[in-house]
Amino acid sequence: MLKPIRLLPSQLIDQIAAGEVVERPASVAKELIENSLDAGAGRIDIDVEQGGIKRLRVRDDGHGIPAAELSLALSRHATSKIVELSDLEGVASLGFRGEALPSIASVSRLTLTSRVRGADLAWQVQNDGAADFDQPRPVAHPDGTTVEIRDLFFNVPARRKFLRTAKTELGHLEQVARCFALAQPGIALSLTHQGRVLFDLPAATDAAAIRQRLADLLGSGFVEQALEIDEQAGDLSLRGWVVRPAFSRSQGDRQFFFVNGRLVRDRLVAHAVRQAFKDVLHHGRHPAYLLHLAIPPAWVDVNVHPAKQEVRFRDGRQVHDFLNRALSRRLAEGAALGMGAPTLVGDAERSQLGVPSLALQAQEAWHQAVMPLRIRDRRSDYRFSDLVQGPEAPTAASGPVERTDAGDEGMPDTTAEMPPLGLAIAQLHGTYVLAQAADGLIIVDMHAAHERIGYERLKSAWATGRLTSQPLLVPISVAVDPSAVALVESQRLLLEDLGLVVDPLGRDRLAVRAIPALLRGADVGHLVQDLLADLAAHGDPGRVRDEIHRVLATMACHRAVRANRRLTLIEMNALLRDMERTERSDQCNHGRPTWIKLSQADLDRLFARGR
Repeated sequence: MLKPIRLLPSQLIDQIAAGEVVERPASVAKELIENSLDAGAGRIDIDVEQGGIKRLRVRDDGHGIPAAELSLALSRHATSKIVELSDLEGVASLGFRGEALPSIASVSRLTLTSRVRGADLAWQVQNDGAADFDQPRPVAHPDGTTVEIRDLFFNVPARRKFLRTAKTELGHLEQVARCFALAQPGIALSLTHQGRVLFDLPAATDAAAIRQRLADLLGSGFVEQALEIDEQAGDLSLRGWVVRPAFSRSQGDRQFFFVNGRLVRDRLVAHAVRQAFKDVLHHGRHPAYLLHLAIPPAWVDVNVHPAKQEVRFRDGRQVHDFLNRALSRRLAEGAALGMGAPTLVGDAERSQLGVPSLALQAQEAWHQAVMPLRIRDRRSDYRFSDLVQGPEAPTAASGPVERTDAGDEGMPDTTAEMPPLGLAIAQLHGTYVLAQAADGLIIVDMHAAHERIGYERLKSAWATGRLTSQPLLVPISVAVDPSAVALVESQRLLLEDLGLVVDPLGRDRLAVRAIPALLRGADVGHLVQDLLADLAAHGDPGRVRDEIHRVLATMACHRAVRANRRLTLIEMNALLRDMERTERSDQCNHGRPTWIKLSQADLDRLFARGR
């Protein structure tokens, strides 16, 4: 029998809304912390019992809520954040929908206590899940607001049975608190469970304090291996930390991305980050990062998800490209594990040093069947003061040194200023190059390092000219979506630049008549389908580039110097100098480190010197 249409009771509406906003104690804590931050809190204290299922209390020292507005704060769609529709075009606050508090109150026993700064009294209102609220009454309370939630889902048994154990719920809640502590380092924040303090973080107001907070929340390893990033382009700015690819993780549990202070999970952002890491990360590994994107509020829509976990950018392509370029540039610069970034020598400096430009090196490497080390015969070409200070600096070495199979008769004077990766002193087990740095020992995996150098040269060679196409004797027919046929027509010039000649055969079929010469033997059908999917989703022909880079990486691996090949000191030093000039030289094509450093302090500690 059909039931008549009728209006739902207000309490039932709030309980239904709670299904979107309130998933578990952690989601309750998220909403309450956002309200505290919007209220200008300088300190937030979170106290929970049984993982927040029995009790969850959030106290702040913010502006407070006047007594006359306490009951209104628990009413549906009541907020101080927006007044009219146009306010949604530039939301700068974390909370604004006016659904969280009434939804939470409808499925729990809620107590709201607040005192406006400078007021004589604090006021409190209570609710036990009913539609009506008690009248505010005066109580003792410091400046700020406290929201206490007891017995979550006590009146909604169907929802309560989906809660996990107290330990699991506490883990989710702790993750939420950690995210806010990372997003707002200037806010003091504490988390206590069953009377035990899990963390109590003071406000971090300088760079040293912020790094200490990162170490407390993410571990010292994150801080030690993180590359700091600070990029700006117009109204977009990106700052934060990205961990070196060589220290990636098996899980994506160290990925934090904030948009105007709001933690988001966005596919466009995730794609931009993956593209930046594609050349330096091993398959199956996940990058670790903590990034803050600042963007004009009018450029981003934060009202696309009930829990505000997703956003929509007005110009997603611009944001994607900015993130990709900023991260790619920072990863290319790299860092020299514990001693600062290696000096990257530009083409102008190369010409002064008598070193061919990167483009010329790339072209030479492209045509060579075997890629030897870049070796110059005269000792004067390896004046390390020149490499560091320029060709006009005084030299510390003179006279020829003959290269022999047995090794070198001498080494450059180590009293000259050391280059970033030091001077080679020996080869170990036919695999590693040992170099003496200014303050320690450098150990280089010679195959991995040479592979990265060759790979970057091959990429440069490919980028300097039009890609060669290989016509197919018999065109390959590929079945596609009708929209892909129209896409091919509009992107024909771009496809030809990539070495692809594709013609429509009908409303849902394409004929591939030529492919990049480097991709002979590739699965053309899947390649074209994936490429068109990339173009439709992101406007970027990344699939073909990825395939070409994969081929170039294989070529570089085969042409790199092999293990057990005996190198002279001149060859070892040539390898070190090439590493200093090459982008991303601190990790190989598979994401492993190409070199590590043992400082003088590390060596002294190993041998217990000075104890």
